[in-house]
Amino acid sequence: MKNKIKNFLLMGCVSLALGTSLNSCQDYLDKEADSTVSENDAFVNFRNFQGYVEEIYNCIPDKEKCNWCPSWNWGDDEIFNPEADGRMTHQVDLGNFRAWQTTGNWLYKDGSNPTSTDKFNHSLWPHAWYCIRKANQGLANLDKLVASKAEKDLIAGQLYFFRAWWHTELMQYFGGLPYIDTYLDLNSELNLPRLSYQECAEKAAADYRKAADLLPINWDNEYDGAATQGKNDLRINKIMALGYLGKTYLWAASPLMKDGAQVGASKNGKTYDYDEKFAKKAAEVFGELLTLVEGGQTQYGLAEFKYKDVYNHERKADANSCFSDIFYTKKQNWKMPGSIEAIFRGPSADFNGSNWNTSKVFGPKVDKVVGHDNVIHQPTANLIAAYGMANGEPAYIVENGKLVPNIAGGFDPTHPYQNRDPRFYHDIVFDGFKYLNGTPGQWADLQYCQLYTGGNMRPVANGSRTGYFIQKLVPHTCNEVDRDYDWGSAFHCYLPYMRLADIYLMYAEACAAFGGASGKATNFSKTAEDAINTLRDRCGAGHVAPEYVADPHKFMDEVRREREVELAFEGFRFNDLQRWLLLTEAPYNVKYSDEFDRVENADFYKNNDPAKAQVANFHQEVILTRHFTAKHYWFPLPQLGFLGQHFAEAAYAGSEILVPPAEGCHDEVV
Repeated sequence: MKNKIKNFLLMGCVSLALGTSLNSCQDYLDKEADSTVSENDAFVNFRNFQGYVEEIYNCIPDKEKCNWCPSWNWGDDEIFNPEADGRMTHQVDLGNFRAWQTTGNWLYKDGSNPTSTDKFNHSLWPHAWYCIRKANQGLANLDKLVASKAEKDLIAGQLYFFRAWWHTELMQYFGGLPYIDTYLDLNSELNLPRLSYQECAEKAAADYRKAADLLPINWDNEYDGAATQGKNDLRINKIMALGYLGKTYLWAASPLMKDGAQVGASKNGKTYDYDEKFAKKAAEVFGELLTLVEGGQTQYGLAEFKYKDVYNHERKADANSCFSDIFYTKKQNWKMPGSIEAIFRGPSADFNGSNWNTSKVFGPKVDKVVGHDNVIHQPTANLIAAYGMANGEPAYIVENGKLVPNIAGGFDPTHPYQNRDPRFYHDIVFDGFKYLNGTPGQWADLQYCQLYTGGNMRPVANGSRTGYFIQKLVPHTCNEVDRDYDWGSAFHCYLPYMRLADIYLMYAEACAAFGGASGKATNFSKTAEDAINTLRDRCGAGHVAPEYVADPHKFMDEVRREREVELAFEGFRFNDLQRWLLLTEAPYNVKYSDEFDRVENADFYKNNDPAKAQVANFHQEVILTRHFTAKHYWFPLPQLGFLGQHFAEAAYAGSEILVPPAEGCHDEVV
């Protein structure tokens, strides 16, 4: 058994030329015939040691393409149609959190293989333990590296970052865990305690801080990164480390981590109860990062939201970057998405895989206008309600656990799509939207979306359950008429783990936690209000309305709504509701549809902007209610045999382990 585990470990000791581009999916981690080296040789020079580290990059799961039907939105923002009932999104709706082990999602997949370049072979749980051990092994062998100080710093910085990152990714779902910061060989005793979330956060923060202090802002500007100049976008740098350092502090400050899992936080005020010590630490780190960005000292910036035709994501000629390019590219020679805004991404293995699965799960399957099976990712009316008005007012407000139209703020139920936040028109497919740009042929009746109650795109089985589709991550032109999922379009999608807009949002939340709208870090000029308005200025939405600035709780509500809109469908909503103690609270535990009747005739939509259409009887209806209790704030730990198996596979031990639960953490079967 020990020999088997040892061999498993040594599979990671590969020598790779630094010239291998992390952006190149075809040659990423391709090995030369003589590239496998011994355990001792792996650490002797920079080239070999960097090859050892590169395997950790390879392990980062591609949430969007890790399965034929991926599932990563588990909040109140998305619902599947019945054909996808076996997927994690639906299982979460049922309260079956144990399903994370069985549904083939990015969190856990059978057959995960750290040395594979197949996107289907990577998932979080098994890779985390493998990579944490690999980081510790590398740090334990730093003294063997014969290299310059700069080269040693690059290696050490990456290893400290990854040790923390794999821990914090697990902590988001399972709470406090043992923080493994020591190299455990095959004879090590497994007696590490399970720590609280905040104790883990402090340890992770120390690693992120070390990484930030050791790593450059941009490898392209470093002598040691010159061999791969122009191909260093994915390599861990100072900005990535600062981003996750701030996030770690902010999550530790959050109500769940401060007060523990509980029901009723929306009524007793606990949803606004942050740990100010951690919040201030987070604000200072984000302030450090944003000062560098806004001072022009980094390669990052907010991608421009300048569209000639927002419905078709057609940018203006004078735009230097494009918001849509953060999430997908087409007709750009398979360029990896991210634009200038994506901060942390993993390698996008098999980029053409975008055409075969992800590109076909967002649109209607009525008459097979979008190919593939009947699995459809679709936004709930909850998410639609989050998109505010063009004037900056919310379209809906929460009163007594219900979503209530904000008529005073400008929302008009007879014209529900008029004068909305510009991001709504970029992200959402709604009634009357021209879905097929080319000659529709047999699909003529589907060219303009009929998403009103009883419309031809509303069948539950193969249409929209909610009255909407989403096109933020995949354009509506990925259909059988326009065929942007054909090879000739070079369609490539990737969902970043962290982007600059998220940094502004987290900065705003951290500052608001201790200072309201006027809260700010000591090392950055902008207030929490300024940070939110920076994002609204980017897309042309109105600033936060005065009545929400004046009240700290109302302002925090606006910060949270801004996160829901700006980061819509990017996989953050579940963790946000979790850490805000809102998973169990109405209306966040309910999923709604929008129901309405058409007033306009069909010709109206052919000749007018569908946002201007009048409707009648506009209202929400409940699709389902999630019956959550306090235990649903954390995912259950794997059953003992499963847990022991995967620790063994990661070469921690060949036997089962028992980890005592931390206070407030739940590991019982749901």
